[in-house]
Amino acid sequence: MPGQVGGIGRTVVDLLRQQGLPVRALVLRDDERADQLRATGAEVVIADLTNASDVVRALAGCQRMYFGMSVSAAYLEATVIAAAAARERDNLDVFVNISQMTVSQMSLTEMTGSPQHQQHLLAELVLNWSGLPVVHVRPTVFLENPLFMALVARSIASDGTIRLPFGNASTSPIAARDVAEVIAIILTDPAQHIGKIYELTGPRSLNMTEMAAEFSAALGRPVTYIDVPFEEWRERELQSLNLPDHVFKHILTMARLHAESRYDRRSNDFERITGHLPMTVRDFVARNAIHFT
Repeated sequence: MPGQVGGIGRTVVDLLRQQGLPVRALVLRDDERADQLRATGAEVVIADLTNASDVVRALAGCQRMYFGMSVSAAYLEATVIAAAAARERDNLDVFVNISQMTVSQMSLTEMTGSPQHQQHLLAELVLNWSGLPVVHVRPTVFLENPLFMALVARSIASDGTIRLPFGNASTSPIAARDVAEVIAIILTDPAQHIGKIYELTGPRSLNMTEMAAEFSAALGRPVTYIDVPFEEWRERELQSLNLPDHVFKHILTMARLHAESRYDRRSNDFERITGHLPMTVRDFVARNAIHFT
């Protein structure tokens, strides 16, 4: 079920179709992205994840399922509907759920300020209670996240700076392509993964000065980090993206957690599943250099 965050769903479809596997992709709108999925040979179903009859229809005949949805106030509702529809089938091989690494540091009494984080925690609980053959995939922040791709790209293109309120804290972002590879591997041969939780990070945890050096090496020009006061960054930078309130609160919370070193983490789950290292920040920037110029 392709979503929009980093194009994970679309990449999963591509990887599975490259193996000649039959894929049905659920999309909300019949647009250019749907046409791109059809071009891979995937069957495309136009449906709404918050409409139970749509989801039941989309799942008919499916044996393996990846559930992913963009940051949304309806995320938990969609998860419950997907779980109920999957239980109704009663013969699913695997339900791969994309979550967030932040959930591992949360509980019902220890939430973050992000409504999205809270929904991911509750969604995992619901899926665990469902009795479905679930695999939780918990990536850390994506390199494609607005913190990096929208705000950082804009300031680098403008004056060669990374302007974020992270202080000296470190982070280990991962590319969406790498997350999609793990999901595709699980869907291809799910038996050994059922009941597992996989936490996915980049290959190194870097502070923002080190991050700027990676951008500089990839782009071939100086890039420096400027630590911006949090309130100033929120008003001048984040507000300028005109994000929906639910998304705004989520990104704002992620920035706070970064400054608190909550993303200074490293997992080797990606290497254990794929047999190779995840993409580095330098490689990611080099591959997407056009966005930073």
